[in-house]
Parts: sequence; structure tokens; C-alpha cells
Amino acid sequence: MQEPLEDYLDAFDEYLGVTEELLETSVDLTQLEEHALTILTNESLLEAFRYLAAPPISEADLKTVADVKSLAAGRLTADPDAVREIVRTVLIGIDRKRFPWVQEHRDPQENERYAAALATAALLATQRVGTNRRNTSKSDQEERVQAALLGAGFAQVNTRPLSTLADAPQPGEFCRESMLGTRKADFVIGLHDRRILALECKVSNSELNSIKRLNNDAAVKAGVWLEEFGARNVVPAAMLSGVYKLRHLEQAQQRGLTLFWAHRLDELVAWIASTRPAEMPRRVTEARRVAEDRRR
Repeated sequence: MQEPLEDYLDAFDEYLGVTEELLETSVDLTQLEEHALTILTNESLLEAFRYLAAPPISEADLKTVADVKSLAAGRLTADPDAVREIVRTVLIGIDRKRFPWVQEHRDPQENERYAAALATAALLATQRVGTNRRNTSKSDQEERVQAALLGAGFAQVNTRPLSTLADAPQPGEFCRESMLGTRKADFVIGLHDRRILALECKVSNSELNSIKRLNNDAAVKAGVWLEEFGARNVVPAAMLSGVYKLRHLEQAQQRGLTLFWAHRLDELVAWIASTRPAEMPRRVTEARRVAEDRRR
């Protein structure tokens, strides 16, 4: 409910213009094939074109169903057969509720055309705002984790492939967005006991969505990391925000995933601190005192 209405309204106005342009370019969709190349080689028109289908078809699915290797403008320009197949694919699935005149082989009435443009713009705007909200939430969560680690005295090191434990950040260091073995981790953190914490940031807006975010992604990665590096060397973990079903959380833990909550970042910092050997604080303090004396 905190999502600004202005974001949706701005996106709606933009997409209404794009949809109107698509209808005008294709003569109200009656000449889609004749003007297909113009539509498919324009990024905005291509996006609106995919939303003619019911339900809208993604770029990946469009390539698969139409059996084309690429939607790049250059490839389509050189392959008229692919262009025809893409148009045919979308026309097969065209939304007959929004565009009844296409199946009836007639010109649209003015109210039909206006209603179709409004509905299509609403679909596109809703999708954009939802995607932006998810991406922004995840980005915000990652920034907060980074700030917490820096505040705890950790040093950020360069992102790099981490094929072995020797490649991993040293105790007191972390890196972001790194390939850890065969899977990418949002954070790889060098713990004080020389293990590594592989942390995934996950945001879920529903119990159903939590299956994908947590069990089908983070928990799968946990299993891979435990197999590749061993339970004595790596701690797979997830930083969670949003809505999760309790059963899914328990299943993820049973598969070796340690869970933290983004609204309790202090618990992550405290747990990391707990991996410090008992004698380490005194040694670190003494080393810092000596270093400061040398600087003086």
C-alpha cells in the first residue's frame, strides 16, 4: 500500500501512448504483418506487441513458441520468415476480449479501440511497477546488508570467481555478486573462524512467491555449495524480507539454509561476531594499539 500511485500513473500514461502508436502503425492490428518489421525492431512497440496476447507472452516464450533464435533487430531484418512466424504466434493467442474485431475481420468501433488501449496500457503499467518494486526492494536490502557489514568493520574486496576456498575473502572481508563454485552468491563473507558465509538476499511478496524465492533458488544453491565446499567450510544463508509460509522456511532450514531477517540485521552482525575465537578480541586490540603507536 506504500507504493506511490504516481509511479503507476506515469507508467500508464507512457504505455497508453505506446499502445496508441502500435494501433496506428498496424492500422488497428489489421495490417500487423505488413508493418511487423517496424513494430518488432522498436523496443517499446515490441513490448506492447507481446501484450496483445492473453496472457501476455514473454520475450523468452515468444522465441521458444515461434522457434526463432533472436528478437534482435538485425536478425529479424535478415529473416522475414521469422518475422511472419512471430506475428502468427501472437495472433493465435490474441486477446479476443480486448481486440474482438481482429477475429471478426472488421474495423473496431471507437469505444472498442479506446477500451483496448486502456486495458493494454494498464497491463503494461502494472507489470512495470511490480517489477520495479521487486527490484528496488532487493536492491535496498542488499545495500542495508552492505552497510551493516561495513559498520561492523568488514572490508569490501573486489568481486571475482571463487573456485576454491583459497579464492574466498579472508576473515573480516566480503565481496558482492560473486560466483562461488558453480552458483552466484549475493554476498560472500569471510568469517572470523575462516569459514565463509554465502548469503542470498530474497524478497517475497506472497506465500506462493516464497517457494520460488526461497526453496527453488536459495535452498537449491545451499545444497550445491555444501556439496562443493563441505559443511565445515561454508555456511549457506538467506537474508529475508516480506511474506513467507512457515512450512517453506522450515523446509529451507532442513536443506541446510541458515535464515536471517532484514528487519533484524543486528542478529546477522551478532552471529558473525560470535564466530570470532575467544582470544581474538585481545589480539586484535593489541595489534591495533601497536599499529597506532607506529603511526604516531
